[in-house]
Amino acid sequence: MDLHEVLYNRIAVLLSKYDSFLRFVRSGKTNPMSDDVNDYINREISWLSFNERVLQEAKDPEVPLLERLKFLGIFSSNLDEFFSVRVGTLQRMIDAGVKSGAMVGLSPKKVMKEVHRKVLRLRDDFDRVFVELTKELEKHNIVIVDETQLNEAQKSFLEIYFQEKVRPRLIPVMLKDIPSFPYLKNQVIYLVIDVCKKWDPNGSKFALIEVPADVLPRFIMLPDSDCCKCVIMLDDVIRFGLDDIFATFEYDSIGAYTIKMTRDAELEIDDDVTKSFFEKVSESLEERKRGQPVRFVYDRDMPYYLLDFLLKKLDIQKFENIVPGGKYHNARDFMDFPSIGPESFYYEKKIPLPHKDLLSHKSIFAAIRERDILLHCPYQSFDYFIDLLREAAIDPDVSGIKITLYRVARNSNVVNALINAIKNGKSVTVVIELQARFDEESNIYWTQKLEEEGARIIDGVPGLKVHSKLCHITRHEGNDIVYYSCIGTGNFNESTAKLYCDHMLMTRNPDLTSEVEKVFDFFAHNYKVYDYKHLVVAPLQMRKTFEKYIDNEIENAKAGKPAYIHAKMNSLVDSEMIQKLYKASKAGVQIRMVVRGICSLVPGVKGLSENIEVVSIVDKYLEHSRIFIFCNNGDERYYISSADWMVRNLDRRVEVATPIYDRSIQKELAEYMHLQFLDNTKARIINDVQDNQYKRAGEKSCHAQEDIYDFLERQLANEDDK
Repeated sequence: MDLHEVLYNRIAVLLSKYDSFLRFVRSGKTNPMSDDVNDYINREISWLSFNERVLQEAKDPEVPLLERLKFLGIFSSNLDEFFSVRVGTLQRMIDAGVKSGAMVGLSPKKVMKEVHRKVLRLRDDFDRVFVELTKELEKHNIVIVDETQLNEAQKSFLEIYFQEKVRPRLIPVMLKDIPSFPYLKNQVIYLVIDVCKKWDPNGSKFALIEVPADVLPRFIMLPDSDCCKCVIMLDDVIRFGLDDIFATFEYDSIGAYTIKMTRDAELEIDDDVTKSFFEKVSESLEERKRGQPVRFVYDRDMPYYLLDFLLKKLDIQKFENIVPGGKYHNARDFMDFPSIGPESFYYEKKIPLPHKDLLSHKSIFAAIRERDILLHCPYQSFDYFIDLLREAAIDPDVSGIKITLYRVARNSNVVNALINAIKNGKSVTVVIELQARFDEESNIYWTQKLEEEGARIIDGVPGLKVHSKLCHITRHEGNDIVYYSCIGTGNFNESTAKLYCDHMLMTRNPDLTSEVEKVFDFFAHNYKVYDYKHLVVAPLQMRKTFEKYIDNEIENAKAGKPAYIHAKMNSLVDSEMIQKLYKASKAGVQIRMVVRGICSLVPGVKGLSENIEVVSIVDKYLEHSRIFIFCNNGDERYYISSADWMVRNLDRRVEVATPIYDRSIQKELAEYMHLQFLDNTKARIINDVQDNQYKRAGEKSCHAQEDIYDFLERQLANEDDK
């Protein structure tokens, strides 16, 4: 079966599902899964519930103080992306006149209203947490001051800083003097200036200033005041200098109010056959900058007449997502708050553990020849993978390296190692995904860089995103050609590998490596579609394979045999997979899941999902691994995967799941999952009301991320004792 036939079959299935869905909509039911109301949680609402869990971390007094501030930044960054991507999609559906039923029983307009309601509530929570954190900082003599709270030394410092650093970057635009309102860039903060004449309202001036947070730090350390460390935000430095900027105007008072526009970030890829895909993506990035508005946030203290002026000029009076906010926007910058304060303000820094199987080996190839190796990042160092690439680059027996890149670090050691391999005469093939959302420009840069150095570049597969995490090394050993493969759940990115919980299998097993070779052959020649007996590859067979495993558990449960599924993923949205899990629950299969983000499945509903337990863990590290364990009547099947159970992963991306055959690694994964399920510190219970209650069961305190580190450390100590 070739790729076109596979896609044709999937389209036929989707059309059939759509026809069934239309019949469901006409039936007047509220949910397509069953006659119950709460069988399926809308993905947008579930995502907001996930971001509320991030906000919970900012609220948690057990989290170190400046880490709580960073969680505010993560919450804000997440919300920005949510509006750019998901709300942008909703808005396009509304503009296209899509009616009820498109969002699983809800119209896009109803979903948009619910999103707006929940976002306003979360925004109020955010503001309260921010005030609480600033008060906590003040108790520890760290003060975020504004332009009205400066002593003479600080004013003198800022006068110089403003003139030398800030003033040259500012371009005030007088709004009443131009025919049309300036274009507001996506996710950029602006100050709207109200230059008032008390006795001559018509003589008042309005101005717009872009806050240059892309070239200047958002937070500036000031001279200490009364033993307090003082920080001022760039916005307030500009407010401090307003008198200087508008000195030529006569005014009685001057005010500055923050606004921000969020725009639709979806790329519209041109279908012009005369252009390369590289050119199409590059042009689409320029179009993204002028995407349609999806959210307008303003300072709630802004005078009504000024807000009314802005909404009219921007032509968004009837816009759904006009959100009142605080004095400061783009709180994502709190992720880069200055490193001040004692060590207790931060998470304990734990050194990545050595891997038990890599301790006594100078050569990583030699270690992999002895047995399969599973890296647990960030508990163990991602540097092992970079060391493997470096070793391959200078090994005279290595002839080629093939790798998929989706997101790479800014100054990528992975790319540097690949360039080193090229300079050492190795053949290097890089499959780089140009449509990795918000990393497109970076990937275009690395594409050009690698191509200049002599790498063979494959810029994805037409119609499919390449999301699989694969590295494949060809080595000549005696008269044989031997393959070494790395198959992972996360990106080949040394920066995120310090923050994301991911797994990577390093293997020489020919059953697996020969099929990784086939995947790369498919990347090079899209018409070559193989039958995989070990790897599970989307969109060719992943859905069917996992459905088959679930069906097997159902049959075993009906026959009175042991039957369970343990799964971990980032998102569970695909309705077919959810229905399979409901069917398994009804048959008596015990299902335990860790789903960090979106979960459209509703656990614990009597007669539907009473045998399904789902928790979400939000903690110091981002839970990112995808792990699947099927009981299989006692002969368990273990997989790690790059794919979540979402339509896009199963049907519209090239994803790879690898079986884990090594028994000792299976035990590691089983213990890893066991510790996740035991967590009663950072685990939240997923349920129909989306209230994010903490799981507090058990007499003993269990903290998965801490306990996993301790488990791997004990494992290492046991090896030393042998």
